[in-house]
Amino acid sequence: MSDLLLEGKTQGEQLKLAAAGAWVAANAHRLELQIDGETRRADQLKVVDIDMAGVERLDTFGAWLLERLVRSFSARGCKTNVSGLKEDFRALTDELHGVKLEVPPPHGDSQAMHALASIGHSMTAVGHSLAAMVNMLGALAVTILRVAARPRSFRLTSLVHQLDNVAWRAVPIILLITFLIGCIIAQQGLFHFRKFGADIYVVDMVGILVLRELGVLIVCIMVAGRSGSAYTAELGSMKMREEIDALRTMGFDPVEVLILPRIVALVIGVPILTFLGSMAALYGGGLVCWLYGGIDPDIFLSRLKEAITLDHFKVGIIKAPFMALVVGVVASVEGLAVKGSAESLGLQTTASVVESIFLVIVLDGLFAIFFASIGM
Repeated sequence: MSDLLLEGKTQGEQLKLAAAGAWVAANAHRLELQIDGETRRADQLKVVDIDMAGVERLDTFGAWLLERLVRSFSARGCKTNVSGLKEDFRALTDELHGVKLEVPPPHGDSQAMHALASIGHSMTAVGHSLAAMVNMLGALAVTILRVAARPRSFRLTSLVHQLDNVAWRAVPIILLITFLIGCIIAQQGLFHFRKFGADIYVVDMVGILVLRELGVLIVCIMVAGRSGSAYTAELGSMKMREEIDALRTMGFDPVEVLILPRIVALVIGVPILTFLGSMAALYGGGLVCWLYGGIDPDIFLSRLKEAITLDHFKVGIIKAPFMALVVGVVASVEGLAVKGSAESLGLQTTASVVESIFLVIVLDGLFAIFFASIGM
């Protein structure tokens, strides 16, 4: 095999390069020397033609050296053309052509520019996420209208299965967590209120906090971490295995088949879990008040009836389906955003949980302002 893998001839302002042989890693040293020799030409070149017809073999290393050669002349303002490349090699060269097209210039200025750029990228990502959520809400609305016109098309079996996963199987962990939260609130309240001789007001605090805020908030955070992450992982795995594309090919709407039953299950299941969790938290608070604070259960219940009203209960229950909708939409959006790698699946699942918890807390604050404004 000839040692000459790249030969160049200059004709005025035009350079013609003819490649030959095997452009593979085994010939890397010779290729680099010959490419460096051609790129160092001092002529005032305007056009560079690279003929790859004589190349018999090409691997990733050789394709990258070709790309480096093209970019070197292009950076000097030369019009660079590549011809004669076999079709077998074109996919590899096209892939490398799209890699790192522009190297950002080094910044010598202060870190403030980097901070501003980071903020800009973050805000852009937030905008894309919000747009995707609005798009998902619109797709859900259209799907609900279509299903309402044809009720038999709704997948009741899938809904029951998702309700089993979201609600029934979540009951033990929800009861345990909310029970412990109620115990902790009561214990801390007794510890501090006792200094002022106001032990009995712990009952007011536990009842109002649990029914209005903490009961629904803790349940929705648990659902976001448990069911929301599961939804994202399931949809992401289907996206990676191209099952969602297969559904579209068969004429099915993925929103109707996969997403609607899951979100309806959340909207139905979360209020039920909120009720059960609130009762468990009140029971835990009453138990601590009895064992730690010396407040008899009859006194606890009597004070609880005086402290709370039906409005407190309604506030918590009204929030639940809206928070469930937010968790379901975020989980679905992030699941459909998964790319073709396991790393992407992990990143989107993490993003789903974080975004869901953040939006649930924001929504809780907005509801608090709204209910305060209407006197509830």
